[in-house]
Amino acid sequence: MGSTYHVDSTPAGSVDVLQDGATGVRVHILRTGAEMVSLARRNAAGEWIGFLYRDNQLCAPASGWSNHATVMGYFLHRLVNEKSIYEGDEIHGGNHGFLRHFHFSAPVFDAATASLTYEVLPAQIPPGAYPRPVSCKLSYLLTATGVRVQFQFENFDPERPAHVSFGIHPGFAVSSVASASIELPAGTYHRYMAPGNFLDGQIETIPFDGGPMPFDKAKLEDSYLLGIGDLTSRVMVIKDGTRSVKLDFSEVPYMTLWSSGDDFICVEPCWGLPDSIPQKPFEEKVGIQTIPAGGSISAGFSISVYSEM
Repeated sequence: MGSTYHVDSTPAGSVDVLQDGATGVRVHILRTGAEMVSLARRNAAGEWIGFLYRDNQLCAPASGWSNHATVMGYFLHRLVNEKSIYEGDEIHGGNHGFLRHFHFSAPVFDAATASLTYEVLPAQIPPGAYPRPVSCKLSYLLTATGVRVQFQFENFDPERPAHVSFGIHPGFAVSSVASASIELPAGTYHRYMAPGNFLDGQIETIPFDGGPMPFDKAKLEDSYLLGIGDLTSRVMVIKDGTRSVKLDFSEVPYMTLWSSGDDFICVEPCWGLPDSIPQKPFEEKVGIQTIPAGGSISAGFSISVYSEM
């Protein structure tokens, strides 16, 4: 049995369900924001085990973080006063850009690759949200152990390069932040300091031998913004009781660690960083990605999920 696709109608909107019967992996994608709201895998007993925070719960909680795996782009994190100047054009937008609230059309289902692909065309970009003719394709591809998430941006301007930043903000369910383990590979990490959510120019270099993360869990609410481009291996693991999540960030230059203190941990792949104070022009933001004139860029990451009886 290969991959199957169907659509669920819910009070929150259409949810696309992609499943592979052979591997026992399933994702639910909410069309608003093309957000993965469930990542589940069958265990040896045939039970579906969900790995995201509030996995497949679409109603808003009474308090706290209400998302599951927010899609971020065409910028991510925050802009100073929610605006920026991009070569003379003003960009307006709240936290993480417009993709998280964008109402996507039905995705393209490819049974051969067990994938769903969502698209934003240049004409669909909301006024003031981004000034260049750049499209975005976001694909979810099932693997034997989880899902690969793939971005592709295409610049339709034949003369000028374009600049974007993007990523995913997944929260993984844990029994408690205190008991869960975040294991990071050995290497040199670069922590970008961002008091008040904006870069201040300070960068802390952190050599690390590998193992449980060297960062204080009690300060996860303030976020750890980390440059990981110097790491030989970029595989991160969250362990919590009988469940574990392995993240392959081989193509990822930055990551963010965050939790509100509720029962989840976010390990976020990021192609870019927040604004700086004083603010830099949009095209000079730290970590900004450049798309050649008339060209494209593509990047992604993979999530593998495991559970024991």
